[in-house]
Amino acid sequence: MAARARLEDAIAIAEAARPVALSHFRTSLGVEFKADESPVTIADRAVETEVRAIIADRFPGHGIFGEEHGVEGADRDDLWIVDPIDGTRSFITGHPLFGFLLAKLHRGRAELAVVSIPPTGEVFSAGRGQGAFLNGVPIRTSGRTEAEGAAVYINEGEKIWRADAAVFARLMDFGKTRRLSCDCYPYGLLAMGSVDVVIDFDLQPYDYHPVALLVEEAGGVMTDWDGRALGMGYNVPVVAAATAELHARALAVIGG
Repeated sequence: MAARARLEDAIAIAEAARPVALSHFRTSLGVEFKADESPVTIADRAVETEVRAIIADRFPGHGIFGEEHGVEGADRDDLWIVDPIDGTRSFITGHPLFGFLLAKLHRGRAELAVVSIPPTGEVFSAGRGQGAFLNGVPIRTSGRTEAEGAAVYINEGEKIWRADAAVFARLMDFGKTRRLSCDCYPYGLLAMGSVDVVIDFDLQPYDYHPVALLVEEAGGVMTDWDGRALGMGYNVPVVAAATAELHARALAVIGG
């Protein structure tokens, strides 16, 4: 019961973050660009400030690692990871599929995760050993094992193409249906069985830990492009798939 209660706490934090993000959505925002050329707005900072205050109040012994305000208590056993607006480029252009990402790690291993899509009201959640859920209803991946009929979403296609045009070309022939996509929503679609594979590139811990636990608890597999488990690396390329068999096929395509 304690584990389930902690997941409900995480969902409540996401719900508290939602109106903060929506209060800034499709308004006139000043946009700054960080050293890595990624954009940041007052909305990113406001959401993270709200979430950090809630976590500090409810879990004073825990660490917090947020995209905008860095790490506090990195050496603590329990560490919350926060991406206040996953998809700032989507957010600043009015696209409604940006997300809010939250995960709690215990000694480096994700125990619970929330992937919230504020404009749609969809809240994906997962607890280790508890399964995956969409607004409280259990969800599962498609179970597809073969590539021939697979629906494949390719995030950060421009970055992949610039980094390795040959890999990008192979991905354009992988599966039955392909969509160039972005941000966290494709992982929700994968967890609920609508999409079979998600390929992504250049992710940070606050990008991949929440969606990885969601995918895994829904029955899927997610690793880096070399098939290694995800740790705390930066600029990580990842592949997520509905099954181990389809994941292996995706790795083979990436590896050539």
